Amino acid sequence: MIGLGVISRIHLCKRPFEMDDINLHYRFLNWRRRIREIREARAVRFQERYKRMLKDGDTLSYHGNSDEVGCYVAPRPLSKGNCYFEVTIMDTGVRGTIAVGLVPQFYKLDHQPGWLPYSVAYHADDGKLYNGNPVGQQFGPKCNRGDRIGCGIYTDTFESGLTTVFFTKNGKEQVGSVVVPVAPDGLFPAIGMHSLGEEVRLDLQAEWAQDEDDSVMMVDSHEDDWGRLYDVQASGTLLEYVGKGKSIMDVGLAQARQPLTTRSHYFEVEIVDAGEKCYIALGLARRDYPKNRHPGWSRGSVAYHADDGKIFHGSGVGDPFGPRCFEGDIMGCGIMFPRDYHSDSEDEQDDWEPMAVRPKQGRVQNLVYLNDIDDEEEGDDPEQDQEGRKVTVFFTRNGKIIGRREVMVPAGGFYPTIGMLSSGEKVKVDLHPLSG
Repeated sequence: MIGLGVISRIHLCKRPFEMDDINLHYRFLNWRRRIREIREARAVRFQERYKRMLKDGDTLSYHGNSDEVGCYVAPRPLSKGNCYFEVTIMDTGVRGTIAVGLVPQFYKLDHQPGWLPYSVAYHADDGKLYNGNPVGQQFGPKCNRGDRIGCGIYTDTFESGLTTVFFTKNGKEQVGSVVVPVAPDGLFPAIGMHSLGEEVRLDLQAEWAQDEDDSVMMVDSHEDDWGRLYDVQASGTLLEYVGKGKSIMDVGLAQARQPLTTRSHYFEVEIVDAGEKCYIALGLARRDYPKNRHPGWSRGSVAYHADDGKIFHGSGVGDPFGPRCFEGDIMGCGIMFPRDYHSDSEDEQDDWEPMAVRPKQGRVQNLVYLNDIDDEEEGDDPEQDQEGRKVTVFFTRNGKIIGRREVMVPAGGFYPTIGMLSSGEKVKVDLHPLSG
């Protein structure tokens, strides 16, 4: 039999183990509570913040009354592994007051990025840089619908408390850079908006490779198409007006390198951005046309003007011709050549069968030669010299012919020419829309 003393000793031996179990239980509860607190803290730390904005996937739109700023701050700061992001402007709204930049984590959401300390931003509406100050300084070009604004950091000096922030436009053009202090919690991607209708698409995973050779190739890939560019910047097939736009002497001109011929007799321009006034003109001009004159204003030119729908033919006074054109409209211009028309420049090109051409859907049909009715029109003299011979120039709007004008071909031929005169104007050009 086991005595009472032995039993007592057994119970006494168990007590230390029971106390350890209890302590372990409480330590486990404390550990779970601590984990929960850490998770909650992380959830708060890595939570996106926005005010007076609607977010649908990666799309942000302004949701205020235009009197108050709307601001978005991303959940995580830029870092060595993720040092760049981009914002595509889907709609500029009423004023285009869109800002892209970097801010501290708990930035006040009723201020545009760049207005408060430890923040920096590039503003689309005025092209200014705001660096911890509500007064901006001229920095780069204005940005409009369709433009992509990028923002990134160079991380090599990140640990020193300073970093270089750079901004890009449309992925390849580096607008500029600035050295800024780094907030203790890092620099978070931010977007500001301030007028109705503004909308952007955010890409926090965008990549930007600083490859100067590739950059030059991308920007200049279509510059060979142009013989002259004055106050107009070419980026692929996109032409952007970069002049002052203050007076009629500030016309920006783009003239193609090759004239229209019977093998390439038509071209088109899509209005990507009408700018402030939509002073966009499409037409034909002689090779030595003045650089500060809209096509159609001086001799040896004819043009259709988008802002008033008038045709200008060697004169500063236009005649009513067709409807006005707006953003999204496609304007076209071509020549209906007489059947026996021939120019020296055509000998260098491959044979081309007019009937084999298939115009793009919704585009103007091939009108390279006059039909029988046009052949009988007054003024077609077969004995006339090629230089100075009359042809019929036609203009289209969204694939439909809106009118024709009989004109004299200048010596050397008619060159596709585009004029622009107000800030923000952009057009997309297709010099060979009937070639495929």
